[in-house]
Amino acid sequence: MKQKRKRIDYGKWGYIFILPFFLSFFIFSFIPLVDTVRYSFYEYYRSGIREIGPTFIGLENYANLLKSDMLRYAGNTMILWIIGFVPQIGIAMLLANWFVDARLKIRGKQFYKVVIYLPNLIMASAFAMLFFTLFSTNGPMNSILTSLGWIKEPIDFMGTAFGTRSLVGVMNFLMWFGNTTIMLMAAIMGINPDIFEAAEIDGCNSRQRFFYITLPMIRPILAYTLITSIIGGLQMFDVPQILTNGQGAPDRTSTTLIMFLNNHLKSKNYGMAGALSVYLFIVSAILCWFVYKMTNNEVKATKQRAKKLAKKA
Repeated sequence: MKQKRKRIDYGKWGYIFILPFFLSFFIFSFIPLVDTVRYSFYEYYRSGIREIGPTFIGLENYANLLKSDMLRYAGNTMILWIIGFVPQIGIAMLLANWFVDARLKIRGKQFYKVVIYLPNLIMASAFAMLFFTLFSTNGPMNSILTSLGWIKEPIDFMGTAFGTRSLVGVMNFLMWFGNTTIMLMAAIMGINPDIFEAAEIDGCNSRQRFFYITLPMIRPILAYTLITSIIGGLQMFDVPQILTNGQGAPDRTSTTLIMFLNNHLKSKNYGMAGALSVYLFIVSAILCWFVYKMTNNEVKATKQRAKKLAKKA
């Protein structure tokens, strides 16, 4: 009699290998997330050595946040994100297009890739301390400008809302444009070279190739970049926190939503902190859904146009 061969159940081993991840996620992420949402419906804070609550108060924490300066801090966060993201995506797209274009014959591409990515490896706290030292009233930047005769008195870069926000935006740009450039380069390199050759034979110039071929083809990566940037912008904390010593100076014009959340955590107001966390989650989900739908609809429209052209041909 033939012996029956044992059948290996690879699916079972797959579940076993991913089990540690789900256990870690459940213990360290899911349970704290549920607790955060639960505490958002409770009055739970400390007053001195006395602990108040937890007492169920429904949506009162959410209503109190809307009456506070939360919307002002949301505006600050959006402004700081825009100042850093707009030049970031523009410069990254330009550099990615240049490095990938074989006709330019740029030498030392690997060296340039390493150089533009290096700022991403520096800790945000170290970057903020560096800029704080460089642009302080008695810092090197003021000394250089004074010695050149361009200014008579030191400039208080961090004494104005424009100066502080500009420094935060520049730091975010320098830290992340290299990472964005590498991702966009990978996306452009994934496009079939035959498409560019056909476009060149048909007489397309560089601008037409970029707007009608490159941009539509890398739209999914652009959507990913925008979504991750939005999430990172809403979580902006370390750079403005260190640069302004946690004060959001001047006049709280650089205070972000996470800095506002951190103030509630420091004052042990867990109910308000939980409600603000839920607000951040909802805003992030809505913005990401909007970006996804917008890019997904464009991709579908492009495919439909391609099918119509194929039928006509």
